[in-house]
This record gives sequence, structure tokens and C-alpha cells, in this order.
Amino acid sequence: MRIATYNVNSITARLPRLLAWLESSGTDVLCIQETKCTAEQFPAEALREAGYESAVNATGRWNGVALLSRVGLTDVVTGLPGGPEYDGVHEPRAISATCGPLRLWSVYVPNGREVEHEHYAYKLRWLEALRKAVAADTAGALPFAVLGDFNVAPTDEDVWDPALFEGATHVTPAERAALAALEAEGLSEVHPRPLKYDRAYTFWDYRELRFPKNKGMRIDLTFGNAPFAAAVKDSYVDREERKGKGASDHAPVVVDLDL
Repeated sequence: MRIATYNVNSITARLPRLLAWLESSGTDVLCIQETKCTAEQFPAEALREAGYESAVNATGRWNGVALLSRVGLTDVVTGLPGGPEYDGVHEPRAISATCGPLRLWSVYVPNGREVEHEHYAYKLRWLEALRKAVAADTAGALPFAVLGDFNVAPTDEDVWDPALFEGATHVTPAERAALAALEAEGLSEVHPRPLKYDRAYTFWDYRELRFPKNKGMRIDLTFGNAPFAAAVKDSYVDREERKGKGASDHAPVVVDLDL
């Protein structure tokens, strides 16, 4: 069984590439982030014609998450239970469902913007709410994983130049402590292998030719419970999908499971 997580940076802009990638990669379940559309605008029919059911949490131009599955899609929970608001709104940043033999969450963690910004405090509150919300699924009988764009690089090795990020979000001790607290609930990180170079980056800014220079970050992550981790056969960053015209600024992260 093959699952993946992918920040598409607008599903409507990326739809032809996404459909082609789903077919060529043989992905059974895909966790999507940054749909950048409303639920009504989400291309569910085109995905259904490709063989995928959809569950969507999306409300407009920013944010938005989804789950696509060709192995079943039940027990959908939209949103982050107990999650904080930002500017009085519960942003569409989480969705979970049972997909065949798996329970999965697709999450898009707040960016944080700047350390002194209220969005950074919101990010930490959101991560703490996520830790609490996944506890039941983590302890459940099914293989379970939470996948997505966490907007946190777990270690200094996960950014192309740690010195440039000093004092910035994505690398602060508090953010990394939040990931450690999530793992302490009974999850372990699945580390993907790179298809090129020695670092499995998942995001490269569009600016300054950062992708061809491999100046990236690893912020798209997978955390699974013990039954999930035991089933992992392989994981890799599909760097090829970041290439070419019309690509997202993220690459899909693929996890192969013996299920």
C-alpha cells in the first residue's frame, strides 16, 4: 500500500500535474495541504473519475486540507478538535479519516510568520491541540499516522543553511519541542530517503533558484504509531515532481507500507 503527503500550493492550479502524478505513482491515499479553494471549488469529480474519493476541509483562498483515497474513506473528522482560533476563525488545517486498514490525518500547521508575531503563538497552541487530538488514534488498534506540512524543520540538518535561519520560525526550540511532545504520545517519525543529494528536503522556495541549487528545507513530515511504523517498507521524497513548469514549491513525500 502506498500513501503520500503533498502540499500542492493550490489544487486548481496543480490539478493536471496532480492527476498525472497520482496515476504514475500508484498512490492509494494522498494527504493534501494548501488546497487554496472552497469546498465547492474542490475538484472532487475529476478526482472521482480518476478513482479517488475525497474528504475536504477548505473555506477559501488560503489554507485547506484534504484526503484522497482509492481504498475507502470513512469516519471523517473535519477540523482539529479543541484547536485554537486565529482572528476569531477556526482555519481549515486538519482532516482525518479511516482509509482501508489505516487511520490518517492530513495537517497543515500554521506558518508562524515571525517569532514575535501572534501567529507564532497561535502555531504553538495549534501544535499542542494536535498533540491532544491525536492521542486516541495513536493508541487505537489501527495503524495510524499524521502527515502533512508541519512548517517545522526537526533538526538543523533539515535546513540548507542553519545560520540563515537563526532567530526565525521553523527552527526554534519551542517548535521542535512541540514535535517532540507529539512523538511522546506514542508516535515515531518516518524518515524519507532523498532521490538526489544527501538531504531529503521537501520544500524549496521559488525565489533565487533555490530548487536547482538544492537550498531547501524538510518540513513535510510523517509520524506514525507502532503498528504503522512496523508496516513501513520504504519512504522517499519524490523530488522529480518539484521539477518543471507549474510545480508546487513542495515535493510529495511517499510512504510504502506492507499492509
